[in-house]
Amino acid sequence: MSSQTSLISAPFDVEKIREDFPVLKQFIHGKPLVYLDSAATAQKPTVVVDSIRHFHEVDCANIHRGVHELSQRSTAAYEETRSKAKQFLNSKTTNELIFVRGTTEGINLVASSWGRKNVREGDEIVISALEHHSNIVPWQMLCEEKGAKLRVIPMNDRGELLLEEYAKLLNPRTRMVAVTHVSNALGTINPIKEMIAMAHQAGALTLIDGAQAAPHLKVDVQDLDADFYTMSGHKVVGPTGIGILYGKAALLNAMPPYQGGGDMIKMVTFEKTTYADLPYKFEAGTPNIAGGIGLGAAFDYVSKIGLDKIAAYEHELLLYGTEALSRIPGLRIIGTAREKAAVLSFVMEGIHPHDIGTVLDRQGIAVRTGHHCAQPVMDWFHVPATTRASLAFYNTTAEIDALIAGLGKVKEIFS
Repeated sequence: MSSQTSLISAPFDVEKIREDFPVLKQFIHGKPLVYLDSAATAQKPTVVVDSIRHFHEVDCANIHRGVHELSQRSTAAYEETRSKAKQFLNSKTTNELIFVRGTTEGINLVASSWGRKNVREGDEIVISALEHHSNIVPWQMLCEEKGAKLRVIPMNDRGELLLEEYAKLLNPRTRMVAVTHVSNALGTINPIKEMIAMAHQAGALTLIDGAQAAPHLKVDVQDLDADFYTMSGHKVVGPTGIGILYGKAALLNAMPPYQGGGDMIKMVTFEKTTYADLPYKFEAGTPNIAGGIGLGAAFDYVSKIGLDKIAAYEHELLLYGTEALSRIPGLRIIGTAREKAAVLSFVMEGIHPHDIGTVLDRQGIAVRTGHHCAQPVMDWFHVPATTRASLAFYNTTAEIDALIAGLGKVKEIFS
């Protein structure tokens, strides 16, 4: 493995990093685990697991409500993650950062709160042909409720959005442009900064689905000028069930609460409720405290390695994997954008992706098969599903070699 890893040009000690991930040391069906499904969820380093355990074993208490020591410690640790998120996304203030369950809830919060207040009959919402279902369905629901129209930016055969067609969609009726930063199904990196500027010029707001971007790219919401940006913790080696929604303070202040309950109020009477200030107006009830603390540990871990180094290393892996897969007869890579994150989706002639995934699993190789919650993308390429190998900074070229060998086994079985 070390000799193969040396092919990577970036100064990156992947073997040392792998020591931080206990799950990678196990065997599956008697074979060393090769985990190539990080786009679904990333594995967790020991420091993240330890931070969650420490909360449950030492500091476990509800937050924001208690004057006793455990509550004070839990509150401080939880809110420290908001400060770390401010650095991670470069927001102006922590008040612009809402804890959510993940990207899906972040999108639903905006569609429900901002959308129901601001979208009217005849208005238009623009999304793209690359979207995950989480950035399609909430806007469909809003459009059906309000009598608005959903418009879709088309893409080319490489899986790249057509900006000239996007420009034609923008008009005075456009209220929101909601697009993914990085495609989960293809790995396409969209020119988000340019697309945001185009939306603003047309008078529209923007929401960016950053679920697949935040683990792989340095995100600066101020530089992007995004109105809303949302991400999931579990993609960034953090726990499941926790994420961040960034929104410009002026927009968040003008939006009604998403949910009602405890911790999002200043005063409640039977006649009237006064809501809390940002960010707590959008955080009703007891949150995922352990998850929030674990997300803080994940931010620390990824930031210590450096997202620039992570991006460079993963790009080298992507090039290596693309070249290796391209040499397999009958295999076609789906999604060949010039700007891509470390996702390799492919089909093999005459073999269903589920069969590919099953055979690979017997070799200890974990990939994702199916439509990847992006059925319109599959429809565009006229395939029912793909096999997706998604890479992370703890993967190696030796693991890509194991994938290639596993696909050779697939061909043997189905030839």
